[in-house]
Amino acid sequence: MVSIFLGSLFGSLALGVPIAFALILCGVALMFTLDMMDAQIVAQNLINGANNFSLMAIPFFVLAGELMNAGGISKRIVGFAMALVGHIRGGLGFVAIIASILFAGLSGSAVADTAALGAILIPMMIARGYDIKRATGLICASGIIAPVIPPSIPLIIYGVTAGVSITQLFMGGIVPGIMMGLGLIVAWALISRKDTSELPKRKSMKEILQATKQASWALLLPVIIIGGLRGGIFTPTEAAVVAAFYALFVGMAVYREMNWKDISHVLVSAAKTTAVVMFVAAAAMVSAWLITVADVPGEMARLLGGLVENPLMLMLVINLLLLAVGLVMDLTPAILIFTPVFLPLAELAGIDPVYFGIVIVINLCIGLITPPVGTVLYVGCGISKINIGALTRGIWPFVLVHVIVLLLLILFPSIINVPLQFLT
Repeated sequence: MVSIFLGSLFGSLALGVPIAFALILCGVALMFTLDMMDAQIVAQNLINGANNFSLMAIPFFVLAGELMNAGGISKRIVGFAMALVGHIRGGLGFVAIIASILFAGLSGSAVADTAALGAILIPMMIARGYDIKRATGLICASGIIAPVIPPSIPLIIYGVTAGVSITQLFMGGIVPGIMMGLGLIVAWALISRKDTSELPKRKSMKEILQATKQASWALLLPVIIIGGLRGGIFTPTEAAVVAAFYALFVGMAVYREMNWKDISHVLVSAAKTTAVVMFVAAAAMVSAWLITVADVPGEMARLLGGLVENPLMLMLVINLLLLAVGLVMDLTPAILIFTPVFLPLAELAGIDPVYFGIVIVINLCIGLITPPVGTVLYVGCGISKINIGALTRGIWPFVLVHVIVLLLLILFPSIINVPLQFLT
């Protein structure tokens, strides 16, 4: 069954079939093999795939991200980071990393983060004489912090698929996300040692306080979301609604960079993004149900059964497989497809499902910045007007940083598990 599952899936993708339809075809292939073809099974699982309360968080977080971009929140975050570190050597690179960490606590989407900050910072970095390949690579590599630090759309999808607490996933992603940012800071500091561009004047304390005041409304949102989740005030879905309302209020009443005419554009853009994610999630339920019926996880357990006694080796093998998957498949469908396959193995080996989910989300995020499918890479190429080959040459040091962080999380699970005990 594993060969039917993988053959039909990757065969469909190789023919250029959209991922949602490839997932449905994969389920149909399994039904034919099991001699249980029934169109009602497909229809019912499509409905069940979208009919999940926790998935309601996705459209609201997407909407919140769109409202933040339209309402000027992104600009204030960049201005705040510029006031802090813009004057040091390679300063705009550090601005990009710090702004990405802050914006990650608002958007939950790597593509949204990269697009919003790249549109502001890449032209500034080019004007200052930064190498365009390295600058764009840094922006893209910083962008994938967004799906790790809460609120995270991929962690919501994993939580729904795996039946794991989304609040725990959110809390568990904080330390790894900060580690990714710190790793990029170290890498950029080493790369920018020979930077000869003219440094801007150091901001005065008055200017720093002014930038902090302007960004205070934006900086308050992650505190509200994480504090509300940690304190049990609201669920992740309710947190998404709070984030969307807050972003709307700040954009229209505080910063006043958005009016009622902009709302329709924001709603349409958010609806398009949501429709894609939700259709893929619905289609994945078809293949997930058939994966369970066909006992694909059981076959995988028999194939990798010898590794169940060694959780570390099992994690290394699964992560190597998922790194390869990330090269040819986008983040969301990869989570939906491979969580039901590998999670039972991980639980059999005694691996905590929250820890496992955070690790595989980080793993698959790396695929967003590696060719040929890397979605975030194409966003960076579109902003900086360079080809994918040039950007790949510029981004490899930062990809290496994320791989090192991933390896540390695999070797030392306590990096996630210990802080999680205090945060939940």
